[in-house]
Amino acid sequence: MRRGTLIAAVMAVTLAGGAAAAVALTGRQETPVTTAAPAATAEVVRGDLVDSVALKGTVRFAGDRRILVGRAGTITWVPGPGTVIKPGGVLFRVDRRPAVLMRGGLPMYRTLRQGVSDGPDVTQLERGLRSLGYGDGVTVDRHYSWETARAVRDWQRAYGLERTGTVDAAQVVFLPGTVRVGEARVAVGDPVAPGRQVLAVSGVRQVVHLDLDAGRQDLAREGTGVSVELPDGKTVKGEVVSVGPVVRAEGSGGTERSTVDVRIRLKGRKKAIGQDRTPVTVTLRDRRREDVLSVPVEALLALPDGGFGVEVAEPGETARTLSVRTGAYGDGRVEVSAPGLRAGVKVTVPAP
Repeated sequence: MRRGTLIAAVMAVTLAGGAAAAVALTGRQETPVTTAAPAATAEVVRGDLVDSVALKGTVRFAGDRRILVGRAGTITWVPGPGTVIKPGGVLFRVDRRPAVLMRGGLPMYRTLRQGVSDGPDVTQLERGLRSLGYGDGVTVDRHYSWETARAVRDWQRAYGLERTGTVDAAQVVFLPGTVRVGEARVAVGDPVAPGRQVLAVSGVRQVVHLDLDAGRQDLAREGTGVSVELPDGKTVKGEVVSVGPVVRAEGSGGTERSTVDVRIRLKGRKKAIGQDRTPVTVTLRDRRREDVLSVPVEALLALPDGGFGVEVAEPGETARTLSVRTGAYGDGRVEVSAPGLRAGVKVTVPAP
């Protein structure tokens, strides 16, 4: 009886299992079967690895300058922010009379009239007149001649100025080239006196400013190549053009932070990138490791006892975890070393 009862019980369990299997395969109460996807692998690669660091920077227009008024009167016109003014253009108007931009590196520090000589300011005025089409017959030299005065009168007539043949700071503002208006410091109707600031302008060329910790200034020597990620996600090349002196400032919690102002020129950019002070990400190269083994960063495993390891997954072998020593990071890879680790070995890369 006991043997018969045991056999019957086993058969009952077997039949029940078969019925459950039938339900699982054909019935409405199907149970989904989950199959683990095979883990992806990557090879250990031998080669050079560049360690890099990404920092936040801002794009700014280079060459900030203040534009001062040269005569007393009332402001009757100023340009709006973002206006680009080329040589020959009007910067502002006082009592409806224009202050005209001319190309030159020396400010207008005296009144120029016939007979004045021995001055580079005369030279740049004559060059400016010729570039605007008013210098026929004028010899570009350091002497304000009768021909120069005639050209000035023609220029004054074209701009609605009194035809005096003399030029002063009320009529001309010398700047190195085209400017972009950042801000008007006066409004139409404001009374002004000589020497008051009217505009804040800059050049039209953009540079990236980076406040770099002084302890890492070896990353940004003049001529160093960098990459800059723009707000639209595009990446362009850049070059460090200047590194300022160390500046000490008080940080959060009363701690002192020492930084250097790094300026980076963007290569191949002719159009402006957004507005002034647009945020960007700058990637600087830290160090270069030559002829080292590396794996994708995702292949690193945190070990229970500390440190890192990789899971070696060679074909036909049981996967095993190998403790590794890490080194430089760069381009999504990490330098690794361990006894027996060689190029070509496959390691597991967990799915994201």
